[in-house]
Amino acid sequence: MPRHLIVFVVLAFTQITGWGVVGILPVTASLIAADLRTTLPTVFLGTAVMFVTMGLMAPVIGKAFHRFGARRIMAIGAALIGCGIACVGAAQSVPVYLMAWGLIGLAGAMFLTTAAYIYLAGFADDRARGMIGTLMLVTGLAGSVFWPVTAFLEHTVGWRVATQIYAVVMLAIVTPMIFLGLPEVGGSRQNRSDGGGAVRRGRIFWFLVAAIALNSFVTFGMEATGIELFRTLGADPAWAVGLASFLGVLKVCGRLIDMAGGRRWDSLATGLVAGAMIPAGLMMLLAFGATSWAVLACLILFGIGSGAFAVARATMPLVFYRKADYAAAMSAIALPMNLTSAMAAPILSGLLTGSGATATLALLVVCSGGALFLLLWLNTLRKRSVPMGSEIQS
Repeated sequence: MPRHLIVFVVLAFTQITGWGVVGILPVTASLIAADLRTTLPTVFLGTAVMFVTMGLMAPVIGKAFHRFGARRIMAIGAALIGCGIACVGAAQSVPVYLMAWGLIGLAGAMFLTTAAYIYLAGFADDRARGMIGTLMLVTGLAGSVFWPVTAFLEHTVGWRVATQIYAVVMLAIVTPMIFLGLPEVGGSRQNRSDGGGAVRRGRIFWFLVAAIALNSFVTFGMEATGIELFRTLGADPAWAVGLASFLGVLKVCGRLIDMAGGRRWDSLATGLVAGAMIPAGLMMLLAFGATSWAVLACLILFGIGSGAFAVARATMPLVFYRKADYAAAMSAIALPMNLTSAMAAPILSGLLTGSGATATLALLVVCSGGALFLLLWLNTLRKRSVPMGSEIQS
C-alpha cells in the first residue's frame, strides 16, 4: 500500500473516532443532565469548555508540534482524549464534569482537525491541500457513524459505561495507531509566516471572521442540539438520531460537490452558495413546521450547505491573502471561530429549553442570514481588490 494512502487511512480512522468520541452529547445530554441533577444548557457547557480550551491552547500546541514532532503530540492528545472521556463518565458533580471537558479541549488541540492538517502540511507538501480536503470529507461522517453507536451503547449499557468503552478505544487502538502508523514529520514551514499583524488590520479579516464565526455558531450549534431540536419538533428519540445522522451524510455530499467544482470556481463562490443554502433550509422548518417535506427540504439544504461551507471556510482566506499569509490568517481566525462554536451549544440548548424550537430556529436563521450578507459584501470587496490575492486594507 502506498505510503500516502497508509497515512491517510490512519488519519481518517483516528479523526473519525476522535470526533465521534467527543461528540457524545447530542445523544446523551438529557441523561447526563438527569444523572448529574443539572440542566441541559449546563451539560452542553462541556462542549463550550472544550472549544474554548482548544482555541486558547492552539498557539502553545503549535509550538510543541515544531519542537517535539507532530506524531508524538498527536499520540499524546489521543491518549488524553481517552482519559478525558473516562473522567466525563466517572464525574459525579458538575465541576468535575466540566474539568473533564477542559482536559478533552487540551487533548483536542493536540489531536483533532487542525493538528491533523498541520501534520499533513508537513508530510504531504504539494499534495497536502488535496489530502486535507479529502480528510475533511471523510471526517464529516463522524456523527453519522458514532451517534447511532452511542445511542445503542447508551441504551444497552448506559452512558457512563459507553464513555469507558470509548476511553479504551482511544487508549488501546487510536493512540497506538497514531504512534506506529504515522511517520514522524516536522511542523509546516507555512505556519511560520510572520504576516499575522497585517492580516489582523484589514477589513477582509474582520469580515471573514464574522462570516465564519456566525456560520460556525449555526453549524456547530445544529450539530450539538439537532437531536434535541428534532425531538422538540415531535420526532421520537430513535427517529431524531436518524435525522441527525442523515444530516451528517448530507454534509459529506456538500463536501463532494465542492471538491467536484474546485477547479471551476473559487472557495468564495462555494461559500456564497453554501451560505445561502443554510438559512434557506432552516427557514423551511421555521415557516412550515415539522411536516415531512419541510424536514426533508431542511435536511437537504442545510446538510449540503453546511458541508460545502466547512470546506470553504478553510480555503476562503486564499482568495484574499498570499499563500505565505494563509497560515497566519487561519491561526488568527481559529480563536474567534472556536469561541463562537463554544457558545453555540449552551445558548441554543438554553433557548430550546426555555423558549422552544421556533425561537431557536429564528436565531439560527438570523445568524446564518447575517453570515450570508457578510459573504456578499466580501464578494463586492473581492471585485474591487487590486491585485487579486492581496489584503484590502482599511
